[in-house]
Amino acid sequence: MALSHDPLWPRGGDWPAFGTPADAVLLGVPTWRTSLSPTGAHATPAAIRDALRRYSPALMGPPAIDLNEALHIADAGDVHDPDGDEGIARAIARVSELSAASRLVIALGGDNSLTYPVALGAGANGLITIDAHFDLRDGVSNGSPVRRLVEDAPEGSAIDPRRIVQIGIADFANSVAYAQRAADWGIRVITLDEVRRRGIDDVVAEAVEIAGAGDAARVHLDIDVDACDRAATPGCPASVPGGFAAWELRALVRGIAGDPRVVSADIAEVDATADDEDARTVRLAALCVLELLAALAGRG
Repeated sequence: MALSHDPLWPRGGDWPAFGTPADAVLLGVPTWRTSLSPTGAHATPAAIRDALRRYSPALMGPPAIDLNEALHIADAGDVHDPDGDEGIARAIARVSELSAASRLVIALGGDNSLTYPVALGAGANGLITIDAHFDLRDGVSNGSPVRRLVEDAPEGSAIDPRRIVQIGIADFANSVAYAQRAADWGIRVITLDEVRRRGIDDVVAEAVEIAGAGDAARVHLDIDVDACDRAATPGCPASVPGGFAAWELRALVRGIAGDPRVVSADIAEVDATADDEDARTVRLAALCVLELLAALAGRG
């Protein structure tokens, strides 16, 4: 059904093509070929763009703010076939170009393997993940980007694991071996249970302090939507019952991205082709885009 038109009710999305410096730039990075589970995640950037039109860019404040007026937002299209060595190189180069001309690059995945080229392209030296999983596997897959950023990055680009914070790591979704790897490397792991015990504001404050430590800090935020409860995210192959509620994910995203040291973010692990009929997973991913923009506008 066609969306209604109201000149007094602007919609999200439909931002102009990137051409000049902007506050925020969207970029599709539709990785999917190395996923450990079957996925249609390469269809997701287009689905998120479509879902954005179902929302307004308005923050209620007070005062109420139209993000389209408060920020210069642009859309840089998609990286062509970002899997494989050549695709990764294309993604790194494109993110680097956009990062130099914007305050925040928002990468629309794609499976979680996009975190590797996006963080490298943005020049990140700190990393925060919102994820049920460690992503510390060996090899090249959607289960390995965090390990790759530590061990496989080009010389001088690797992220010190002591500046990595992983939020939402869940019971029954990981192995003891990878938990031990995270501990041995000095990664700060904040489990799902710890987030709920401490509260979101406290966790956010610790995460940005660790990942953003030191001079010239540049933090990448990985938003793996499968950290959420499966009832909210049926389009995430690895989501499980009992994960974050949609509002918890949105609050974490806005809280973390409000720190000016966050220069890039990715939205990962949504398979638009496997979503429920009401598109609830893709719509949550679209709301995460808007939460990132809201956080950017709130930086002042």
